[in-house]
Amino acid sequence: MHISFFCCTFAAVLSQDQKKNIIKTAGEMFFRLGIRSVSIDDICREIGMSKKTFYVYFASKDELIEQMLQANIDYMAGKMQELLDLRNFRQLVKKFIKHQEAEKNDVRRVPQLVYDLKKYYPRQFADFQVKCFETQKEFIKHYLELGVEEGLVRANLNIELTAVLFAKIHNDAIRDFEVIEAHNHNMHQLGHTAMDVFVRGVLSDEGLKLFNEKQ
Repeated sequence: MHISFFCCTFAAVLSQDQKKNIIKTAGEMFFRLGIRSVSIDDICREIGMSKKTFYVYFASKDELIEQMLQANIDYMAGKMQELLDLRNFRQLVKKFIKHQEAEKNDVRRVPQLVYDLKKYYPRQFADFQVKCFETQKEFIKHYLELGVEEGLVRANLNIELTAVLFAKIHNDAIRDFEVIEAHNHNMHQLGHTAMDVFVRGVLSDEGLKLFNEKQ
């Protein structure tokens, strides 16, 4: 019985690993080349698997895209939770500054992936944006609550509304990225500026002192 259970569990793990590999490989190809130009045949060729095996995991390319987007949400939520688990607002600020510095000179434009999602997969893209918004809103809300507890975020701040506002700004920017790029800016520059405004706007005097010391 124990051997049988172990074999079933091991098979399930292998199955999940294969599925994750398909999603990862497809995601990388979609990012580089766009969704429309990458076929299931291309993905299978890249991985070295048959289409028959592919269809064991995904009923269609549409289903693959939906699960790829969900995997992106899960990854983002996991990274945000790791930050919140620190339970240390000062560490959050330090990590934020380090991340901002790393992306400061990033001049990449929005990949073809986003163009294709908007044009050819509007339902999946809309669902992705809703989930992104909720995930980011909850992170910002908990982030600010932690900051208030430590005296680094203004106690009179409307946390709920601030979380909604900045999560919406981020989502709208992704949806309407053409406007940003038409003015010779890119999403990374926008993100850097928006987060700089956000952080400075919510911090208390003590929090601003900490933030400025780390710049």
